[in-house]
Amino acid sequence: MPTPPLAGSTTGPTALRPLIDTVLTALQEGARRRDGPLPAGGPDTVTTHMRTALDPLIPEHGTGPHHALATLIGALTEGAADPANPLCAAHLHTPPLALATAADLAASALNPSMDSWDQAPAASTLEADTTAALAAEIYPHHPHPDALITTGGTEANQLALLLARERHGPTLQTITGTNAHHSITRATWLLGLPAPLTVPAPDGTIDLTALHNTLTHHGHHPLLVTATAGTTDTGQIDPLTAIADLCHTHGAELHIDAAYGGPLLLSPTHRHKVTGLDRAHSVTLDLHKLGWQPASAGILAVPDHHHLDPLHHHAPYLNADDDTQAGLPDLLGRSLRTTRRPDALKIAVTLQALGRTGLADLIDRTCTAAHHLADLITKHPTLDLYDRPTITTVLFRPTNTDDHTVATIRRTLLTRGHAVLGRTHTHGHLWLKATLLNPHTTPDDLNQLLDLVTHLTTELTESTPNR
Repeated sequence: MPTPPLAGSTTGPTALRPLIDTVLTALQEGARRRDGPLPAGGPDTVTTHMRTALDPLIPEHGTGPHHALATLIGALTEGAADPANPLCAAHLHTPPLALATAADLAASALNPSMDSWDQAPAASTLEADTTAALAAEIYPHHPHPDALITTGGTEANQLALLLARERHGPTLQTITGTNAHHSITRATWLLGLPAPLTVPAPDGTIDLTALHNTLTHHGHHPLLVTATAGTTDTGQIDPLTAIADLCHTHGAELHIDAAYGGPLLLSPTHRHKVTGLDRAHSVTLDLHKLGWQPASAGILAVPDHHHLDPLHHHAPYLNADDDTQAGLPDLLGRSLRTTRRPDALKIAVTLQALGRTGLADLIDRTCTAAHHLADLITKHPTLDLYDRPTITTVLFRPTNTDDHTVATIRRTLLTRGHAVLGRTHTHGHLWLKATLLNPHTTPDDLNQLLDLVTHLTTELTESTPNR
């Protein structure tokens, strides 16, 4: 077998072109065989099909690039959940834009490593300017805001708590709501901080009276309040301005996990929902959620670039002092990771290609679809709506059914490959969760989703004896 060609240089595109054609054909054929939002048959069936394609995983003699690509990518696609299918609506699992995915191909082919300038000359400028522009969206009235690219909301939240710990020491006490993302508690564990003090969120958002009492009682510690703009359970947004006021009164810092809701800033229709983001000491965004990027595309923004100074460190082979003094940019303080991809490229391509109006249109379309789904549920005689959607998350359940039936409905839809819905337990009940992130979703798609749920409810009710 000849030595395989490489992806870069002037000859790389010639080598890539036929391989990409094989990949695209495999994606298309795999999706055709799946023919739905999820492969039918459940874990056992999917595992068997995938292992058949993988066998042998490391053959004695290779099968060749086109056969390997067609076999494995075809099998992976056939066994994939397809977030581009309107009936795949369980999680904050976005269908990535084709243009962002194309940009990601270039990032992989060029393979800049974002840990030293000599590995990423142009990419270092691209990332610096992209992150500065995103930080300015969040902190428009600050002279020198900055942001880092992260693998997602979990890493961004961890970095935010790390920076706060470096400002205030290991006795830093976090205060968070019961509605907060699990990564906050995990970050305190990883960083050796005290476990968070948890404030109730009985209606899905932090209870302000309880927060005030907690801040008052624990004022002898340095405090960091973590609020959420777009919870994973219901999509609700904490009262950010009121929380910022309480933090100011009590001398506490504020971090806002806006992984889901942060991009609402780009929509004139919906940006009022995240008023107060600019008052936080740090903000998390996830553009592989309401930004339609391939994972990963996380952001941690801060109001002043000096807030990131604790991340700076030296490794002489990457940022020698004399190189830095001679003008080579020092990239090591831009992440806790060393080798990392130029994820800013796909973000920059998307921002430039669509502009503010294009991104606002995508956000508005998905929010409108969520409200339309809520309207359909409200009008349906056998379905109950939890609440009007704040962003694009809609909770509902069949009327007069128990939690066991709701869970069975969800798993049956998954096993049959008909639809992908999430689940959330709130207000004493288990609810089906639809998180709408597909801007191509139509009213017919939403009606089909509800029909699947109601027909299956009838099927299960008629086949189950009275409990």
